[in-house]
Amino acid sequence: MWLTQEELESRGFASLGDGVEIDDDARIFGAEHIHIGDHSRIDTGALLRAGVGTLRIGRHVHISSDVKVIAKSADVTLSDFCGLSAGVCVYSASDDYTGGSLTNPTVPADLKDLKIAPVHLGPHVIVGANSVVLPGLTMAFGASVGALTVVDRDLARGQIAFGNPLQILRFMRDCDRLAALEAELAAREAR
Repeated sequence: MWLTQEELESRGFASLGDGVEIDDDARIFGAEHIHIGDHSRIDTGALLRAGVGTLRIGRHVHISSDVKVIAKSADVTLSDFCGLSAGVCVYSASDDYTGGSLTNPTVPADLKDLKIAPVHLGPHVIVGANSVVLPGLTMAFGASVGALTVVDRDLARGQIAFGNPLQILRFMRDCDRLAALEAELAAREAR
């Protein structure tokens, strides 16, 4: 069931566009640090968390069921027309799992080695089901990630990647067509 306009406005978002749909089962923390653009949708079971970091959700963004976007420590940007499939996790901070530091939130910060860095998903980025996007990454316009992928490096315009370890396909998404279709939608919305 979608939150009503009154319920959306009572959440205290930093900004809230027109036509936003948020399922009443979505869990949102730090709404005062979350900006949501027009016609974006957040499905059941999604978890959004902002704090020191700001979460910016563009226009026509779809955050599917059980997605987690954690911008508690650094900014996360989901640009216009991004799509996060079910179970995707996007993190702006992560413990060091390879070194000799302690881990987890119960340990004082000076005893941990955290990677804290902004994440930027450009326009028309698609992330497949149950994939993980790590801190400090940029995925450029039209980049696409297959299901069950660990995104551990930047992706260029139109690149298609999959797997763990991440592999990049030789062919690219048609970014010119994406831009043309976006312009067509904008023209329709302006009528």
